[in-house]
Amino acid sequence: MTDQDSKSWPEPRMDHGPLSELADARASRRQFIKGVIASGAVASSAGFMYGCSREEIAATGGGVETMLRLNVNGQMRTVDVLPNETLAMTLRYKLNLTGTKLGCDRGECGACTVLIDDVSTYSCSTLTHQVRARAITTIEGVEGADGTLHPVQQAMIDELGPQCGFCTPGQIMTAVALLRSNPNPTRDEARLALSGNLCRCGAYDHYLNSVMRAAEMA
Repeated sequence: MTDQDSKSWPEPRMDHGPLSELADARASRRQFIKGVIASGAVASSAGFMYGCSREEIAATGGGVETMLRLNVNGQMRTVDVLPNETLAMTLRYKLNLTGTKLGCDRGECGACTVLIDDVSTYSCSTLTHQVRARAITTIEGVEGADGTLHPVQQAMIDELGPQCGFCTPGQIMTAVALLRSNPNPTRDEARLALSGNLCRCGAYDHYLNSVMRAAEMA
């Protein structure tokens, strides 16, 4: 083949025919997948962008906040809440009630336990919109009006219940709920009630002793 022949040989083209259509289809599919991933990432992260303004959060696709009136620790509190916002997030990041701890954030460890109508409840798996007409009590609301500690709180001190202390608010709230419904529980009943609260320090006997002491004090 001469140089002249090689220059006149036509270059392959992809702008028509089946190969061109296949390339276009692959490019369109890639763009579609990229768009789905991008929109999903934005939507999933929007609910946790508490450092942003309400306008910035709404612009990301997380939804529009709604003004709610919540009965928290005997006081009516007004707060803007996203449709997918959990009660734990509302309490900690919007009402500044940081005694409610976030541990697993999936309803397993009990660190976020609060009382809803005197029933112990995991606030990390409860939507704030579900409790707008109910009475919410957090660890900040169990002491007396004059600052006197609740018998469970005092018993925790007396029995050296807390170790690292991270799970303690949830343990206390569970114990308070138990003693309101059963002022004189047996040790097995107290153990069963506390079974939904995990302690990474393993101080279960200390917490159990505290509950039994609180029952005697009450």
